[in-house]
Order: sequence, then structure tokens, then C-alpha cells
Amino acid sequence: MTIAKSASTALPQTNITFAPFTQDHLADGLRMSQAVQWPHRAEDWALTLSVSDGVVAIADGQVVGTALCSGFGAVATMNMIIVDAAMRGRGLGRALMERVIALGGTRELRLVATADGLPLYEKLGFQATGRILQHQGIARSAKPELPVATGTTDDIARLVRMDTAASGLSRDALLATIAAGGEILTHQDGFAMVRSFGRGKVVGPIVAKDAATARALMAEAASRCAGQFLRVDLVEESGLASYAQDLGLDHAGGGIAMRRAQAPASARSTDFKTYALVSQALG
Repeated sequence: MTIAKSASTALPQTNITFAPFTQDHLADGLRMSQAVQWPHRAEDWALTLSVSDGVVAIADGQVVGTALCSGFGAVATMNMIIVDAAMRGRGLGRALMERVIALGGTRELRLVATADGLPLYEKLGFQATGRILQHQGIARSAKPELPVATGTTDDIARLVRMDTAASGLSRDALLATIAAGGEILTHQDGFAMVRSFGRGKVVGPIVAKDAATARALMAEAASRCAGQFLRVDLVEESGLASYAQDLGLDHAGGGIAMRRAQAPASARSTDFKTYALVSQALG
């Protein structure tokens, strides 16, 4: 989830300093995301920060830019990249990106770009790999075509193996944290997680061996959230967009998945696929 405008001009004469993003900056991050009409709550920022390092830009004592780098083994996601509206077009977005890219080190770097941010990310070496489709709405109940069970924290190790096989990301701590505060849905050939986010609930990740399993997991999530606001960030290649609409989740935007460098292929397997992201920030 990114917002930044490409610019070739130098930073403004305003005295801008950069500092590590800490918990003391969560309120500033929330303020900035609200200004660009992102739905994140303070809790959503805190979850992302719990697995991230980051940077803030400060001008005249006020935070005017944020960017986080979430490291997951050989891969890191760049996220929560926001530039204050009054500071755009002056190179601040590029300065923030250069700093979080440095935090990513030699990892493969991924992000989900807005149209505004796309030109800058391309200049920084990111290449488009597909689209992410945001679907949301009031969930409708549907009977899963395959049996889905309720998982427990005892399942985490198995779920992490499936998730890493699908994505190449090592997200043990993140999935354990989500599981502790949300619901785990399991099938022998996949899993999904449901948690509070933004305006209601979100289902993600959805990881499965095949589309039938992914549909069953999404139907179970919608049934458990029936009558409530539910969001899912689908990988376009999943082919689940029309099914999401059947569940009451209409297309509401999304972004462009981008990658810089490439993690070793050995980190992934063709047995499992990611059908929906944890979030656009966390892959």
C-alpha cells in the first residue's frame, strides 16, 4: 500500500530530517493514513510495525512522511509509504524509498503500488508482476464446497510451511500474532485467517493447492462474517474475483504488485499458491 509521486527535483529548503520509525510515531502514521483515506486503525499500524523497521521524515517538528520495511527471511515488503500532500512533488517520496530500500539490504523487495507511485518505483528498479484486487462489502453466507475446520495455534508450524511454499516469505511471527487475535480456517490443502482490520474484518492470507480449496476457505470466512463488513485482497491470477462478488464483496480498487531483485527459487514450491494477501502492506 503505497502513495508517492515521482519527482526529479531536490528536496525543499524546509529543514527535513529522517529518523527511525518507532512506536512513538504510530499516532503520526495513523493521522497520515487517515489523510489519504486509508482505513487503517491504530491496531493495524501496530501489527505492521511489529514486524517492520522504518523511517519517518520530519519537517518543522512534524512528521511529513512515513515508510516501513517488513523483513520476512529472504524477502521484504515495502509499505506504509505516505508523503504529506503539501510535500509531494519535491523528491521526498524518493528519499523515503531510498532509505527503506537500504533497510531491505540484499533481500528481494516487494510492494503494492498505486498509480501515483508507479513511475517512482519503476525508476528505483521495481518491475510489475501482476495486480492485486481489493474486494469488500457486507459478507453473505455461502456453503463451502469442501469441508473447512477451525484451526488452533498448534497448527501454526504447518500453516507457516504452506505459506512459505506459496510466497517465499518466512512469516512465523506475523502468522502467530494474527492467529492469536483472529480465526484460523483450515483444510488439508490450504488455510485462511480472519482478523479485525479497518472498517470490519479481513480474510487473508488465503493459501491453497487449488482454486476449489481457496473458494471453500473464502466461503467459510464470509459465512462467519455474514452481515459484517469483510475485505479480501485477491491476487488477480487467483481467478476468484467473481466468486468474491457472489459473497457480497465488490471490487473496490487495488494496486500493482511489484518486485525488485529475486529471492532464491528454492524458497518456494508449486504445490501451494497465494490466492489472497495478508494485506497489501505485508504481502
